Amino acid sequence: MKRLLQALLTLFTYLLAIVYFFPVLWMFLTGFKQEGQAAAMPPTLFFKPTLDNYRIIWDAGAGEYLQNSAVVSISSTLLALLLGVPAAYVLAMYKLRKGDDILFWFISTKMLPAVGVIVPVYLVVKNLNMLDSLYTLILLYTAMNVPLVVWMMRSFFKDVPHETIEAYQIDGASGLQGFYKVTLPLVRPGIISTSLLCLVFVWNEFFFGVSLTYTHAATIPVFMSTFMTQEGLFWAKMSSVATMAVLPSLILGWFTQKQLVRGLTMGAVKG
Repeated sequence: MKRLLQALLTLFTYLLAIVYFFPVLWMFLTGFKQEGQAAAMPPTLFFKPTLDNYRIIWDAGAGEYLQNSAVVSISSTLLALLLGVPAAYVLAMYKLRKGDDILFWFISTKMLPAVGVIVPVYLVVKNLNMLDSLYTLILLYTAMNVPLVVWMMRSFFKDVPHETIEAYQIDGASGLQGFYKVTLPLVRPGIISTSLLCLVFVWNEFFFGVSLTYTHAATIPVFMSTFMTQEGLFWAKMSSVATMAVLPSLILGWFTQKQLVRGLTMGAVKG
C-alpha cells in the first residue's frame, strides 16, 4: 500500500510538472513556426521548423535589447546589494530606536502599485530630461530592489550566531572587520539567492520599462511588446523573443540552484 501511494504521488508530481512546463515548451516550439502556423486554429502540431523568426528579430535589434537588459539588471542588482546589505546588517545586529518602523517602511514601499506612482515618476524623469536612459532604469530598479534586499538579508543576518561575532571582536577585530570577514562569508548563500531574485525581477520588469523608454534604453520585454500591433499579434516572433529572454534566467537558475535553495532555506522567506 505504501509503495502504491508513493508511485501515485510520483506520477502526480510528473503530471504536475508537465502541466507547468507545457506552456514553456509550446512557446519554444511556436518560435520555429511560420506566423500562419502559429495563429492556426486548431493548433498545428506537426510543422517544418524554421529559423526565420530568429533572423528577423535579431535583425530588428534583439541583441541590443538583450544587452540593455543585462546592463540594467546587473548594475541595479549590484547597487541594491551595496546599499541594502549594510542597512540590513544594522537592522539585524543592533537595537535601534524605531528599528521595526524603519523595516516596515522598507517593506511598505514594495506594496505600492506601480500604476499608482508612474505619473509622478514619469514627470520627474521627463523634467530631468532622462527619458529613454539606461541610468534612469538603473536608479529606479535599484530603489525598487533595496527594500527586497533589506528584508531578505535582515533575516539571513539574524541567523548568524552573535557568539561568533563577539568571539572575533574579542580577538581585537573591529565591527567593520567582523562584518566583512565573519558575517558576510556566513551569509553568502543568502546574498546569492537575494541577488538572483533581484536579477530576475529586473530582467522581467515591463511596466516602467515601457513607460520610460522608447528605443535607446528599451529592454527585452519592451522589445517583445513591439510585436503586438493593431494588425494583430505576431505569435511566432513573440515566442522567439520570449525564448531568448527566458534562456538566460533558466541557465543562471540551473547553475545556481544549489546556492538558491540553500539560501532560501536559511530563513529569508520567513521575514
